[in-house]
Amino acid sequence: MRGPIAVFDSGVGGLTVVKELLKQLPQEAIVYFGDTARAPYGPRPKQEIIQFTEEIVHDLQRYHPKLVVIACNTATAVALDKVKKELSIPIVGVIEPGARAALKATKTGYIAVIGTEGTIKSKAYDEALLTHASNVRIMSQACPAFVPLVEKGEYRSSKAYSVVQEAIGHMRSYPIDCLILGCTHYPFLSDTIAKVMGSDVKLIHSAEETAREVGGIIAELNKKKLEGTAMISSQQKRTKELQRSEIVHRFICSGDLTTFRAIAEEWLGLELKKRKVIYERKQP
Repeated sequence: MRGPIAVFDSGVGGLTVVKELLKQLPQEAIVYFGDTARAPYGPRPKQEIIQFTEEIVHDLQRYHPKLVVIACNTATAVALDKVKKELSIPIVGVIEPGARAALKATKTGYIAVIGTEGTIKSKAYDEALLTHASNVRIMSQACPAFVPLVEKGEYRSSKAYSVVQEAIGHMRSYPIDCLILGCTHYPFLSDTIAKVMGSDVKLIHSAEETAREVGGIIAELNKKKLEGTAMISSQQKRTKELQRSEIVHRFICSGDLTTFRAIAEEWLGLELKKRKVIYERKQP
């Protein structure tokens, strides 16, 4: 099925999901929108987040995507169900995949979740985890200082360690064995978070599981399209190879393009090597 995978986030955090999509689905084009001018979404009122999400998801339809990934935990928590009803194409969030990944990984059933104020307040992870495993114990912590660090490109700085230590250092005294990075910005800080939490705690983020879910949806869409047709001919295979070689990835932001591009190129460098990439700045 033709058309790109559209991905959106409040800023650069969703690039962590894009990285996994590029690894698992290299034949797919990506259109990414990072709302960097209005990040972070976490402290914003629920209705405002819904409004932003609707604006962006509807605007992305100009690229005729096959599906949309809301690669923002806060937007997933408060707006996913609403936008699903408004569009006819599949809409994928990141909370359910993250919860599934944690439940696969935990051995003790004691799981911690860190995220934005909006995500933690929504209790969306608690609900997702308890729906699948009613006996898990959950500890939640909002970390509002993390997103600004990432958006400024300071996630490898010495300041990052002190900010992370202050926010979650106390969690080491609890018997958790999994820590859900409940914001797609947080994997940028994963090395620092791992140093603070220690080797006994497995860090979980939803990118890998989300990409797997997206791959399953695309496979199903392609299957429906090919139902009743003969096996793919060698000519069709050559056409598919040609299409892959002509893939164009588009990365759009609403704020400073220079910072956005620098972070995208650093994070996605290997995955974007020898690919055609367009960077642009625009309002949703």
